[in-house]
This record gives sequence, C-alpha cells and structure tokens, in this order.
Amino acid sequence: MGEYKKPKTAEEFEQNFSQIKPLMDASMAYYESSRCLFCYDAPCVTACPTGIDIPLFIRQINNKNTKGAAKTIYDSNYFGNACGKVCPTEVLCEGACVYNHRDAKPIEIGRLQSYATQDAMQKEITLYQPAPANGKKVAIIGAGPAGIACACELSLLGYEVHIFEAKSQPSGLTLYGVAPYKITNEEILQEVEYLQNQFGFKICFNERVDSEKLVELEKNYQAIFLGIGLGKTRFPFPMEKEMPNVIGATEIIEQLKVNHLTTNLGDQVIVIGGGNTAMDAASEAARLGAKHVTLAYRRSKEEMGAYEFEYDLAKAVGVQGVFNAQPLEIIGTDQAEAVRFVRTELVDGNVRPIEGSEFTIACDAVIFATGQSKQVDFLNKIKDLELDDKGKIKVKEASFQTTNPMYFAGGDAVNGGAEVVNAAADGKQAALGIHDFLIA
Repeated sequence: MGEYKKPKTAEEFEQNFSQIKPLMDASMAYYESSRCLFCYDAPCVTACPTGIDIPLFIRQINNKNTKGAAKTIYDSNYFGNACGKVCPTEVLCEGACVYNHRDAKPIEIGRLQSYATQDAMQKEITLYQPAPANGKKVAIIGAGPAGIACACELSLLGYEVHIFEAKSQPSGLTLYGVAPYKITNEEILQEVEYLQNQFGFKICFNERVDSEKLVELEKNYQAIFLGIGLGKTRFPFPMEKEMPNVIGATEIIEQLKVNHLTTNLGDQVIVIGGGNTAMDAASEAARLGAKHVTLAYRRSKEEMGAYEFEYDLAKAVGVQGVFNAQPLEIIGTDQAEAVRFVRTELVDGNVRPIEGSEFTIACDAVIFATGQSKQVDFLNKIKDLELDDKGKIKVKEASFQTTNPMYFAGGDAVNGGAEVVNAAADGKQAALGIHDFLIA
C-alpha cells in the first residue's frame, strides 16, 4: 500500500490521476481501426445504449474521414467524447466485440470514439446547424448529460431552449462525480462548450429551481424536462451528528474534482460499498496518498454490483477488499476514529449478521458509497407528478412524458442511477417526445 504520495502540485496530481484511456494519436487510431472486422449486424452496436453505428465510424477513421466519424458518433450520442472515456466499454460495446470469442483483444472502441470527437472539437468543426426558430420554448432543469442531450436535439428541431442549473458548471455527475483518471474537467467542459456553440442553447448557472420558479417556468415555457439526477449520499444507519471526516462518495469525488490539491483524507481510509462509485472513491483515496485503503462490503465479492474491471482498477492501486462485513457504527467523539463491523452470511438470500463476530478498523476518514437519495421533496412540488415506490419519476417508455403532460424526464431521476450514456440516450429520446407533444 501507499505507492502514491499526496500530490502537492498540479503536475503531481496529474501524474497520480493519469488517464486510464489516454487519447490516441492519428497513427494509433489508424492501426486500431484497421483491426475492425466491420461486422454485419455488429453486436457492439446492439450493446450501445445510444446505438452508435460503430463499424461505420471506425471505417471512417480508417479512411481518414475523422469529421464523418465524429458526425456518426454525435448523431447518436451528444456526449460522444465523454462517453468514449467514461462508459464501461469493457461490458458494453467492447464487451460485445467478436474478438472476445477469438481470445484476442477487443477493438478499443471507446478510445477511437474519443479520438474522432476530440479531433472535431479541437478543430472546431461545425457538424450541426439549429433549425429555424419555431417560436416555442422548452425549459430544462439540470445541465447533466440528460438535460444537455435533450437541449441539443430540441435545438436541432427549432426550439428555444434554456437550461436551469443549480451549480456553477455544467454536466452534472460527468463533471462532479466521475473520477479524474477517467476524464479531466477540461475535456468535459470543452465538449459542453462545443455543443453550445453549435446548437445555441442557453445555460443559466447558479439557478436553483424552487416552487416559485416552477410556476414561472410553467407560465413561460411550453414544456419542461427534468434532468435533475439524484441527491446526496444515503447513509446505511442514522448518524447522531455530522463528523468532518465522514463523507459520501459522490461528495468526496466532487470535492476532489473541484479542489484538486486541498482534498486530504489522511493515511487510513475506509470506503463502504460495493458499486462502481465505491471503486472510484477507493481508487481516488489511494491516488491521494492514503497508505491503507479498505473497501468494505456487506456481501461477498461475487455479489458486488461493481464491474469486475472497476474492482481490478482499485486493486491495482493497492485497495484491499473486506467482504461480508456490515458497518454497525462510527466510533469517535468529534470525528471518526474507527468503524465497528460485524461479519455477515447469506441466509435464504438475506444478509444476516454472525453473532459475536464484531471487529473494528481504525481510520482517518470514512467514505460511504451506499447509494444516493431521490429528490422527492422537490418532485412533490410538481402538481400531478407521480413517483414510484422508490422515488423515481414515472414516465411513458417511448416519450419519457410524466403523469403531468407538460413535464418530461430522463436520466438518473428516472432510472435510479445508471451510466452517462443512458442519460444521454434518455435526453435525446425525451426531446423527440416533447416535439411530438408540442406539434400534436
């Protein structure tokens, strides 16, 4: 453990958090694209939630038509560059590549995707022109992938689109919740700016929507899209009081993305959870210089929700897994000094504590990656908007229209928490639903 030293300069931070999918150069992209078999009914396309014509854009790269490749990608996914880096390609498009059945390395689809889109952004190539204004306005709440994808598609159809974003920068969890070794803030902001320049939608930052604002939006816009994402981290048991070194995973990732060099977790860090966010938080703690990072999960390793490659990334930087360990309490007066756990076993599909098996692990910080709360309080302010029993917004499958006809929704607030690519797909489809609704 402890192979990373705490970064004290921007250069040291960049070194510790170096990109796991670095950008290809032209030679690398040409060679990799040459390996593609350009399958008919390609399984990689079926595996992509946005249905990008992957064989086509790879062939275009191979023919040195990078502009055409970028257009093919963005036609299906407005977050083409970001998704090339942050998507779990290992289990989606690359996981479906036919080379996996030949004991050969699958095509590096994600890196090729980022290569083509990055080239278009750097050269400021215009791929789209908004349609003439149709006189109708749509409001979007939340500048995450779903909201921005919705804005792009609506602008293409001639709508005036305004996005209202509570934070000071766009892109939701893509910016604030994705580990910096997957994508840099600069790359994310560059793509949003590239899209804004082409589609012309407006983002109103630091604009938190409350009940009064909702009334105003309903009066001034013909439709409203909810791309609000999820709320703060849910803790698995009540905390008697807040402790400065007990924090949610999405909150610590955001803190790290915004304040690279002032985030300090100490030498011994415990991360509680078994999903992909837990893996990111644990990897980040190690790259911040923690000497011992323990990943604790209440079930077995095989039952973790995280992708195997994400756990492998965490192990590669020295993270140690402790499984069948359920947290019982945080030990400490003013701050966490240790976590008390109990060993668990699976009985009839349920996790049960093993009597007399309690143990403690000392720590300087505790990170909970135990899921995020739904923004139910806000959603309950919208008249006739129905939620399911888990607090997710109910929508029609094809149009993403909610039970309040004026409102549409997509992304994490609907699916409960998925990938950036799923949110981008939702936003685009919802835009088509809004269009059908407004021209009816």
